[in-house]
Amino acid sequence: MPLYNRLKEYRARLGVNQQEMGALAGVSRQTISQIERGDYSPSVTLALKIAKICNVTVEDIFSYEEEEKDGE
Repeated sequence: MPLYNRLKEYRARLGVNQQEMGALAGVSRQTISQIERGDYSPSVTLALKIAKICNVTVEDIFSYEEEEKDGE
Protein backbone atom coordinates (compact mmCIF):
# COMPACT_ATOMS: atom_id res chain seq x y z
CA MET A 1 0.00 0.00 0.00
CA PRO A 2 2.06 2.94 -1.24
CA LEU A 3 1.48 5.95 0.96
CA TYR A 4 3.60 8.86 -0.20
CA ASN A 5 4.35 11.88 1.90
CA ARG A 6 5.93 15.32 1.87
CA LEU A 7 6.55 15.42 5.61
CA LYS A 8 10.22 16.30 5.27
CA GLU A 9 9.32 19.29 3.09
CA TYR A 10 6.67 20.58 5.49
CA ARG A 11 8.89 19.94 8.51
CA ALA A 12 11.62 22.02 6.87
CA ARG A 13 9.12 24.84 6.27
CA LEU A 14 8.43 24.86 10.01
CA GLY A 15 12.15 24.92 10.72
CA VAL A 16 12.06 21.93 13.06
CA ASN A 17 14.16 18.79 13.09
CA GLN A 18 12.84 15.24 13.40
CA GLN A 19 13.27 15.24 17.18
CA GLU A 20 11.26 18.46 17.55
CA MET A 21 8.54 17.26 15.16
CA GLY A 22 8.28 14.03 17.11
CA ALA A 23 7.90 15.95 20.36
CA LEU A 24 5.17 18.14 18.85
CA ALA A 25 3.31 15.08 17.53
CA GLY A 26 3.87 12.94 20.62
CA VAL A 27 6.01 10.32 18.90
CA SER A 28 9.71 9.50 18.68
CA ARG A 29 12.25 10.93 16.26
CA GLN A 30 12.53 7.42 14.83
CA THR A 31 8.81 7.38 13.98
CA ILE A 32 9.12 10.68 12.11
CA SER A 33 12.16 9.31 10.26
CA GLN A 34 10.31 6.12 9.32
CA ILE A 35 7.32 8.09 8.04
CA GLU A 36 9.57 10.33 5.93
CA ARG A 37 11.33 7.30 4.42
CA GLY A 38 8.01 5.62 3.67
CA ASP A 39 8.80 2.71 5.99
CA TYR A 40 5.85 3.45 8.29
CA SER A 41 2.30 4.55 7.59
CA PRO A 42 0.97 6.72 10.41
CA SER A 43 -2.41 6.15 12.01
CA VAL A 44 -5.20 8.48 10.97
CA THR A 45 -4.87 10.22 14.33
CA LEU A 46 -1.13 10.79 13.89
CA ALA A 47 -1.57 11.96 10.29
CA LEU A 48 -4.19 14.47 11.48
CA LYS A 49 -1.89 15.68 14.30
CA ILE A 50 1.00 16.16 11.88
CA ALA A 51 -1.20 18.06 9.42
CA LYS A 52 -2.48 20.30 12.22
CA ILE A 53 1.07 21.02 13.39
CA CYS A 54 2.00 21.98 9.82
CA ASN A 55 -1.24 24.00 9.43
CA VAL A 56 -2.22 22.11 6.27
CA THR A 57 -4.61 19.31 5.34
CA VAL A 58 -3.69 15.65 5.56
CA GLU A 59 -3.92 15.50 1.76
CA ASP A 60 -1.25 18.21 1.48
CA ILE A 61 1.25 15.93 3.23
CA PHE A 62 0.06 12.40 2.50
CA SER A 63 -1.13 10.81 -0.73
CA TYR A 64 -2.11 7.27 -1.59
CA GLU A 65 -1.67 5.68 -4.99
CA GLU A 66 -3.07 2.32 -6.00
CA GLU A 67 -0.55 -0.25 -7.09
CA GLU A 68 -0.99 -1.39 -10.66
CA LYS A 69 -1.68 -5.11 -10.99
CA ASP A 70 0.24 -7.17 -13.52
CA GLY A 71 -1.53 -7.29 -16.86
CA GLU A 72 -3.61 -4.17 -16.36
